[in-house]
Amino acid sequence: MNDSLIRLVNDSVRIEIFPLGASLHRFEVRLADGSWRNIVLGYLDPDGYRTARGKLGMSIGRYANRISHARFTLAGVEYPLDANEAPNQLHGGSGGFHTRMWEVTGHGADWVELTLLSADGDQGFPGELTVRTCYQLIPGGAQVSYHATTTATTVVNLTTHPYFNLNGEGSGATDRHRLVIHASRYTPTSKDGIPTGEIRDVAGSALDFRSGSLLGQARDGAVAQGIARKGGFDHNLVVDGQGMREHCRLTGEDGLSLVMYSDRPALQLYGGNHFDGTEIGTCGQPYPNHAGVALEPQNYPDAPNHPNFPSSVLRPAQEYTATTRWLIS
Repeated sequence: MNDSLIRLVNDSVRIEIFPLGASLHRFEVRLADGSWRNIVLGYLDPDGYRTARGKLGMSIGRYANRISHARFTLAGVEYPLDANEAPNQLHGGSGGFHTRMWEVTGHGADWVELTLLSADGDQGFPGELTVRTCYQLIPGGAQVSYHATTTATTVVNLTTHPYFNLNGEGSGATDRHRLVIHASRYTPTSKDGIPTGEIRDVAGSALDFRSGSLLGQARDGAVAQGIARKGGFDHNLVVDGQGMREHCRLTGEDGLSLVMYSDRPALQLYGGNHFDGTEIGTCGQPYPNHAGVALEPQNYPDAPNHPNFPSSVLRPAQEYTATTRWLIS
């Protein structure tokens, strides 16, 4: 696997990208004492990325998150999709972009570009889609950007799926991490994670992270309020403001902080509820429950089936763009 990794290095940050799934494999930061700490979860070997149960650090598409009943209607035409989470579709289907080997089309000391061609009808989506993603180091951190064009009107929602543990990859659960999310609203869902269409205020709920909450305590609150999914967080929060802005701030137990900026309208918070000790990380040890927290900037889940949600439609004359920045403080 090491021969296939792309390494980007500067004085304060080192990241590794794996072409399978255009995946963020490692994100190492230099600490005050000069040592390095890896703050993202990753698979120990390529087989983990091929099975990709947790999609650790992988690029997600064509449509991140869920689409109800694996179908949507566009310009009067209904498009049935691969129902890989029956009856719904999750993260683009069983052959989503996280399962593909992306082509490295450019590489410098502090950046790498990977490209993927998705055929017309891929997983049921219309139009041939050309996608470029670029990982690059920036002062104090790193960023990822996506660009996509289509030959026919389609829907697109791309994101990266890293799990963060600021105590260090393989250090245990993230219950004592403090999370701030600049979101005043969220989209409630049915039991299968499909939005009801309502956009609800977070005030008074365990999803109110505006002043910061410890993840473990907030999760207990979500369970008590009956809004948890599978024993934890798997929720879409509507981020205040527009354009490139601070989405959230995550702080580990020793004060290391990650500040995430993005231009996406929403943030999916997933608490790593599926980890059960069967996935082996880059540290060579199994990941326990809540071993990392996924923070995924994206459009709303199931937006193609909700006219009141931000549009995810991409037309041939347009270019889809999305950028996320991770800064360490």
